[in-house]
Amino acid sequence: QVQLAESGGGLVQPGGSLKLSCAASGSISRLNAMGWYRQALGKQRELVAFLTTGGRTTYADSVKDRFTISRDNAGNTLYLQMTSLQPDDTAVYYCSGDILRVRYWGQGTQVTVSS
Repeated sequence: QVQLAESGGGLVQPGGSLKLSCAASGSISRLNAMGWYRQALGKQRELVAFLTTGGRTTYADSVKDRFTISRDNAGNTLYLQMTSLQPDDTAVYYCSGDILRVRYWGQGTQVTVSS
């Protein structure tokens, strides 16, 4: 089992940057992939970025070249560096961690892009 806790959300102006963090605890060594998802008000949760333990990354088209997913060497923390933020990026951002076919979720962190 894995526990995930996101942090780093907040209010940012259009064009600004934020870096989200996701602290993992528990059976970290068993994680085979981690990712970031987001859910805007009234919309379904969608994939933002995904990172496998082999280093393969996947990004949503809407965030390519603006967002970067990474993980520290110890594997304890997942990051999402977000640049050139736009109002459409406003959402609750969730961290996910996969162990075999089970996906664990954090509680989410709010990101609001507004002037």
